[in-house]
Amino acid sequence: MRLITAARIARRELRGGLRGFRIFLACVILGVAAIAAVGTVRESITQGLAREGATLLGGDAEIEITYRFASEAERAWMEDTALRVSEVVDFRSMVTTPEGERGLTQVKAVDDTYPLLGQVTLDPPMPLAQALDGANGLPGVVMHPVLMDRLGLSPGETVRLGSKEFHLSARLTGEPDNATAGFGLGPRTILRTSALDGSGLLAPGTLYSSDYRLDLPDDADLSAMEEAAQDAFPDSGFRWRDARNGAPNVAEFVERLGAFLVLVGLSGLAVGGVGISAALRAYLATKTETIATLRTLGADRQTVFLTYLLQTGTLALFGLVVGLALGVGLPVLLAPLLEARLPVPAAFAPYPGPMAEAALYSILTVLIFTLWPLARAQETRAASLFREALSGARSLPRWPYLSAIALLTALLVTAAAFFSGNLPLTLWTAGGIAGALALLALAAWGIRHAARRLKPLARGRPALGWALAAIGGPGTTAGPVVLSLGLGLSVLAAVGQIDSNLRGAIARDLPTRAPSYFFVDIQKDQMPQVRDRLENDPAVSGLDSAPMLRGILSKINGEPATEVAPGHWVVEGDRGITYAATLPERTRLVAGEWWDPDNQGKPQVSFAAEEAEEMGLKLGDMLTLNILGRDIEAEITSLREVDFSTAGMGFIMVMNPAAIEAAPHTFIATVYAEREAEAQILRDLAGRFPNITAIRVRDAIAQVSDLLAGLASATTWGAAATLLTGFLVLIGAAAADQSARTREAAILKTLGATRARLLGSLALRAALLGGAAGLVALAAGLTGGWAVSHFVMETDFEIAWISAAAIIIGGALISLLAGLGFAWAPLRARPARILRARD
Repeated sequence: MRLITAARIARRELRGGLRGFRIFLACVILGVAAIAAVGTVRESITQGLAREGATLLGGDAEIEITYRFASEAERAWMEDTALRVSEVVDFRSMVTTPEGERGLTQVKAVDDTYPLLGQVTLDPPMPLAQALDGANGLPGVVMHPVLMDRLGLSPGETVRLGSKEFHLSARLTGEPDNATAGFGLGPRTILRTSALDGSGLLAPGTLYSSDYRLDLPDDADLSAMEEAAQDAFPDSGFRWRDARNGAPNVAEFVERLGAFLVLVGLSGLAVGGVGISAALRAYLATKTETIATLRTLGADRQTVFLTYLLQTGTLALFGLVVGLALGVGLPVLLAPLLEARLPVPAAFAPYPGPMAEAALYSILTVLIFTLWPLARAQETRAASLFREALSGARSLPRWPYLSAIALLTALLVTAAAFFSGNLPLTLWTAGGIAGALALLALAAWGIRHAARRLKPLARGRPALGWALAAIGGPGTTAGPVVLSLGLGLSVLAAVGQIDSNLRGAIARDLPTRAPSYFFVDIQKDQMPQVRDRLENDPAVSGLDSAPMLRGILSKINGEPATEVAPGHWVVEGDRGITYAATLPERTRLVAGEWWDPDNQGKPQVSFAAEEAEEMGLKLGDMLTLNILGRDIEAEITSLREVDFSTAGMGFIMVMNPAAIEAAPHTFIATVYAEREAEAQILRDLAGRFPNITAIRVRDAIAQVSDLLAGLASATTWGAAATLLTGFLVLIGAAAADQSARTREAAILKTLGATRARLLGSLALRAALLGGAAGLVALAAGLTGGWAVSHFVMETDFEIAWISAAAIIIGGALISLLAGLGFAWAPLRARPARILRARD
C-alpha cells in the first residue's frame, strides 16, 4: 500500500516536468554515454580482430621459429597437415640509396604463395608477384612510403640491401598481416626469399625469425592441431598462433587501454555523482513545504523516501536509456570514419556487454549519490512549514542507509575489477578517487573557513567582502564547485605532470646516458675490425660489445614457464642471451657467485635480480632454454642488477661460455659517440660490412615517445570528459544558487550597491572558488604524478610549471564562465519586487 501511494505521488510530481532535474539528467547521460562509447569501441575492435583473425595472421595458423628455418621433418609435417604453406622470413637490415643514404628497415622475405589470405596493395597498382620480379636484371622490392620519403626514393630506382642491389618497384600501401608485426623500429620492405642469395644478410647467427603460415581445411580443429604440433616436435622451441587470436598483442593492448579508459570514465561518473547529489539536494530543498505537508497529512518517512526514490529512479532510467543510445549510437554512426582511421579491423555494432557494463556502473553510481539526500529528506518534519529548509533534518542519514551506501560502493568497485580484469589498477583508481574526493571535501571546508576568517580584512573592498561572505556563509556552493571541478582538474594535472616528466626524462636523461647506435648481426670475424674503427676514433667515448643469441625460456624447474610466471614479459617470446667468462664491468652481483672462467661443466646462468623476484625465481632453480631448437637446462647460480633505464646493453640471462659458445651466433655492440660523428660512423661501418644493421637509439626513443604521447592523449580526453561533467555540475550549482544570490543582490541594491560592484563580487566569488579548486587539484595531481614517476616509472620528478599554472588558471576561468552565465538575474533584480515576494 505504501509503495502504491508513493508511486501515485511521484507520478503527480513528475507532471511538473524536468524543472530542477536538467543537470541531474545531463550528468547521468554524459557518464553513461562516455563509458558505453569506450566499451563499444573496445568490443568492436575485439570482434573485428576475431573476425579477421586469419587474415591478420596471414593464415589459419602460424608456426614461428627463431634463428633458423624449419627442419625437413617440421616442413614435412606442415605440408601433410595444411592445404597450403607460406614461408615468411622477418629481420632488420639497412637499405642504401645510390647517393649513399641509409635507413633502417624491417625486411619481410616471402615465397610465391604469400599472402595466403588478403591482398598486398601497391602504388602504382600491380600484383605483388610482378613487383618482386623486378626489372633490368635485378630482383624487385616494395617499400613503405615513409621509408621511401625519408630516403628520397621513387619507384624505378635501385637500392642496396646487404651486398646486393634491388629494383624498387612500388610503394607498399597495404599489408594484410601487418597487425601481427608488433613494435618495429623500421618501416617495411618486402622481397622474395630466393632473392636473398648472395646478399650476405642471413649469415650464421643473424637475428631473424621464420614464420610458416598454414591454410587449413575448413573443419580443422585448431586446438587439436596445436596439440598435435607440440606432440610431434616437443623440443623444437616453435611458437604456435592461430586465427582464434590472430593479433594477440594488439588485442591485449586494446583490452588494457579500454579497461584503463573505463576506469578514467569512472572518475567522470564520480563527478557526475557529485552533480547528481547536488542537483537532488537543491530540488528537495524546494520541496520542503511539500514534504512537510505530506508528513502533516500522515505520510511516514518510508512513504516520503519511496516517493522521491521512484521519481529520481524514473528520471535516472530515462537518462540511462538516452546515454546508452548516445554512447552506442555515435560509434556505430561514425563507423566509416573510425574504421578508416583505426590501424586494425573493427566491427561496429551495438553489443550487449558494454551496454550492460555502462548501465551497471551508472545504476550503482546513481544509487550511491542519491541515497544520502533522499534519506535526509525523509527526516523533514511537519514543523518545517514554519522553519527554514531542512533545519530540522538529521545531519547524517540513519545507519541502514549508510550501510547500503557502503555496500553499493563495494559492489561498484567489485564490478569495475571484474570488467577491467585488473584488481590492483581498480583498487588504486578507486582509492585515488575516494582520496581525491575526501581531500577536495576537506579543502571545501577549509575554503569556507578561510573565507569567514578573511572577511574582516576586506573592509573598504565591498566586492571582495561580499564574495568572501558568499563563499563562507550559509548556502554556499563551495562544496559542489570544489568537488566537481577539482576531481576533473586533478586527473588532468596528474596526466600533465606524468607526461611532462616522462618526456623530460627521455629528452634530458637518456641522451646523456644512452648510446648513439646499436649495431647488430656483427659476425665474430668482423669484431676486431669494428673495434679498430671505433676505438681509434676520438669522437667515440665508449664501446660495449657482447655475443648474442636468442632463446625461449620454456620451462622453470621442469614446469612450463608460462604457467610458473604467467603474463610476465620474460616468458612471452624469445629473449636475448649472452655468455661471459668473467663478471662484466659495471655489473654487481646481489646473490650467488660467478662461475670460474675455465668452467667446462654443466650450464649455468646468471639472472636479472629484479625480474627473478617478480617471477619467483631463486638460486638453484633450473631453467630450460630453447636455443636454435635445442633445449639447454641451466642452473641459476647468481643474481645481478640490470639497469635498463640507460637504453644501453642489458641481458636478462648471461650464461657460462661452455654452455652456448659453440652455437652459431653474432655480436652486438653499443657505441657512445658525439652527435656530429654519428653519420660518419654509420657510413664507414655500413659500407664496409653490409650485413651489419645499425639501430639509431634516438629514432627508437622518438617512436616510444610518440607512443606515450598517444596514450597521454587518450587519457587526457577521458579526463576532459570528467571535466565537462564537472562544468555541468558547476552550472547546476550556479542555477541552484541563483535564487539566493538574487535576493542577496536585491538587499545590496537597497543599501546602495551598483551593478558594477555586484558583477565584480560575483566574478570574484566564482574566480576565487575556481582558483582554489585548481590549487587543490594541482596538489592532488602533483602527488599522483610524483607517485607514478617515482614508484612506477622510477624517474626523477620535476614540477612542470606551465602545466601547473594552466590548471589553476583553467579552474578559475571555468568557474568564472559558469558563474557569470547566471549573473544576469541578480544584476537585473528589482529590490522591491524580490523582497515583497520573499515576505
